Amino acid sequence: MQSVSADPLEQRLQELEDIVAPRGSALVAFSGGVDSSLALAAAARALPQGKVLAVTSNNETYLPSELGLARDFAASLGVEHLVVNTRELDDPNYASNPTNRCYFCKSTLYSDLTQLAEEKGYACVVDGANKDDEGDYRPGRKAAKELGVVSPLSLAGVGKAEVRDLAKLLGLPSWDKPALACLSSRFPYGQEITPEKLAQVARAEEFMRREDFRQVRVRHHGEIARLEVGPQELERAFAEREKITAELLDAGFLYVTLDLAGYKSGSLNAALKQPGKKGKRALPVIG
Repeated sequence: MQSVSADPLEQRLQELEDIVAPRGSALVAFSGGVDSSLALAAAARALPQGKVLAVTSNNETYLPSELGLARDFAASLGVEHLVVNTRELDDPNYASNPTNRCYFCKSTLYSDLTQLAEEKGYACVVDGANKDDEGDYRPGRKAAKELGVVSPLSLAGVGKAEVRDLAKLLGLPSWDKPALACLSSRFPYGQEITPEKLAQVARAEEFMRREDFRQVRVRHHGEIARLEVGPQELERAFAEREKITAELLDAGFLYVTLDLAGYKSGSLNAALKQPGKKGKRALPVIG
């Protein structure tokens, strides 16, 4: 008889492994964030050596510094890591930045990864979506379900807080890593997304990260950069405003503002809300 762990987290980890193990092999969509890191670690534990492939899409919407971290983590698990470019910006439905932009992004990504899995002989594509993502406004989830992507965290009912607990249990370096949505989430809906604009945001955010700001978003409002940092970092950001402003101006912005409310996940979704209309559901956060 198989022994059952008394530790709830150990049991949850076993649930994740039990979802993946019957597949026999898996290609994991791996961004390097805590969710996909946990999904990759669970797959590596559940499946035989050589039966897991981690794939990262390295395109203009991905911070360059994240790629090295993703490579190192996959290597630490003994998992092969492949870097591709799924070129979401080639789709005008995505580049025009509609409110369901994420659907077109994930449709392109998962279509490419499904084809890659078939070519390389992997039984399924796995992602890091968790239970809480199912309750948010996440157009990308529709694309994942249409293409048969397996989401172990969601299937096991593992939410955001428990993801971090499980990642900490496994000693994953990303267990307390701040959330980092794709760079396209920095643009107001309807504002066209271009490689040049993404490069501005990437340069600005990489600078802030090098300066050891933990939670950062540089929202792109045309000529204006609206800088969001964690509330506990606002005072420091203001004190260092001259250095920050100089760098962001050099990145191509004409004006630099510091959002006094501090970092707020999905702050650009405020434009989707219509106060005063009863019964209107305010859309949840995306990035």
